[in-house]
Amino acid sequence: MSNPPRNGVLTVMIVDDSEVARNLLRDILEECGYTVIAEAADGVEAVAKYDELRPLVTIMDVKMPRKDGIEATREILALNGDARVLICSSADHDSLIAASAEARASGVIYKPFILEQIVAAIEAVL
Repeated sequence: MSNPPRNGVLTVMIVDDSEVARNLLRDILEECGYTVIAEAADGVEAVAKYDELRPLVTIMDVKMPRKDGIEATREILALNGDARVLICSSADHDSLIAASAEARASGVIYKPFILEQIVAAIEAVL
């Protein structure tokens, strides 16, 4: 079942092993009016926090320790087939798109982060 906005608030979880990247993305999202309700540094933590908090959108890095973003995306979608997960990476675009599609991610965001690209990707999945 889909996760509606909580009291009209668009909730987001940021998953990235880089604290710098999480901080930058949080600043961008909050500036755009989104509410960051969780952050995770790896895929294991991401799946647990998703299951607990059910954010409306999850922005998931690909390369992380313990469990990569593609596997974590698969597990989140197994918990909730309507989950909205945007894969993000600075990796090769073609392979990222293929891996994201295989994992059934909702979309792709590329690093370095560009505000307009992030907002457009979130709006597209809502």
